[in-house]
Amino acid sequence: VLNRIRLWLPVVVAVAANSPFWAGRNTGFASWRTVVSGRWPVSGPSPYFDGLADHERRVQQLLSCGVITDLGQIYWQARLSSRGTTVEVRCPDVQLRADEAVMITGIVRALVATAIMDGGAPVQPCPPELLQAMNWNAALHGLGGSLVDPGGRLRSAGDVLSQLMDRITPALLEAGDSREVAALMHRLLQEGTAADRQRRAFADGDMRAVTDMIIAETTAD
Repeated sequence: VLNRIRLWLPVVVAVAANSPFWAGRNTGFASWRTVVSGRWPVSGPSPYFDGLADHERRVQQLLSCGVITDLGQIYWQARLSSRGTTVEVRCPDVQLRADEAVMITGIVRALVATAIMDGGAPVQPCPPELLQAMNWNAALHGLGGSLVDPGGRLRSAGDVLSQLMDRITPALLEAGDSREVAALMHRLLQEGTAADRQRRAFADGDMRAVTDMIIAETTAD
């Protein structure tokens, strides 16, 4: 599952972008949190693993070298949970609206279900430097520019989101999530990400206007 979803997580970063400001300044990034989190020693897109034994060996090597002291300090965008048989996806920014968090949860669950349904099909290869560039580009632009699709092609954000939906729609239908996620995705394309809305609020006022907008959206019914 980790190997199959890693190529789609930059798209999730773009969809969830909600941290354009840092210390009261516009960073130029839609998801500055993604950049800041990259300062940790074990962070960013998860590596490709040859299997569970390879994963466990490499994690143990990270622990043995002493740079990290426990599994909680592995900050890959997706990692195996140490508390159960599940996958933790950690790349999205916190959302302003509860239903946006629901949309992202539906997307992630469908990506995981699709990875499981893919079974023994070959995993699409991706050089680590390309995946890192895809992630950086998604953090920079959000949905306000072009994204790199899992095939390594620079395309419009709308086209890449369409690719994502084509991939996960069977899993969304299986879970009963299709209508909800599709409707919220349509609204997202119309209104922009939370980062876009923060920037519009700032353009119409100042950081106080941004704070007011965040409070209003977070506390709305």
